[in-house]
Amino acid sequence: MNEPTLDDTALSAFVEQGFLRVEGAFAPEVAAECREIMWRDIPGEPGDPATWKDPVVRLGFYGQEPFRAAVNAPRLRAAYDALAGKERWAPRGDLGTFPVRFRSDDEPGDDGWHIDASFPGDDPADFLSYRVNAASRGRWLLMLFLMSDVGDDDAPTRIRVGSHLDVAALLGPEGEAGLSFMDLAGRAVPATEHRPLALATGRAGDVYLCHPFLVHAAQPHRGTRPRFMAQPPLLPRPGADPRIERPDGDYSPVEVAIRRGLGH
Repeated sequence: MNEPTLDDTALSAFVEQGFLRVEGAFAPEVAAECREIMWRDIPGEPGDPATWKDPVVRLGFYGQEPFRAAVNAPRLRAAYDALAGKERWAPRGDLGTFPVRFRSDDEPGDDGWHIDASFPGDDPADFLSYRVNAASRGRWLLMLFLMSDVGDDDAPTRIRVGSHLDVAALLGPEGEAGLSFMDLAGRAVPATEHRPLALATGRAGDVYLCHPFLVHAAQPHRGTRPRFMAQPPLLPRPGADPRIERPDGDYSPVEVAIRRGLGH
């Protein structure tokens, strides 16, 4: 049975706000299986907070069946088609990296506002020099996979609602080369301070599908439950990157939002 696609109201909200939440995108039992696998690599015990020493532990990559099932859930594949366009995105076999966050009095050190970069600069080994351009070369979506229940105190990702439109406007004059991760953050963070704040809260199995230009940030964990979340990109198929101009006018919602930010 085919999964329902997103309706026009949801797609319009994505264009305006820069993200949408797919509730129950995959089963919470799948998320529990993923957490069980990841705990094997965490220096601590699931039921003993005294053993949780670090504010954040980074894990990845995992290609086991529950991770593949999550990223390829039928509801998500339908959403990828709706937001990027059929045959334009590349299937994933993993969920990338996991920043697992724990309650701590120490600062995590990675909670600055930013936009994820999508293609290498002069030095492919220097991730801070990775770049973003107005056409979002190399990336269709930023995705936030909740692998645990996440409340307001559980270090939910912070989102500046509508900030993707401001970022598109900043990138427009920069041409194909775009801006580096650091240069773009330096401009986009002050330019989007006026935007309202949203928190990526929800239940295990929820997924936030975000525009690649969305300004977002981590935050310290002040709750009691470790927060498990993956943040993979949705990548384009070869030759199917987002485009600002399409002769046939067949623009996806990701591209419509970019064009709106550019004033088209």
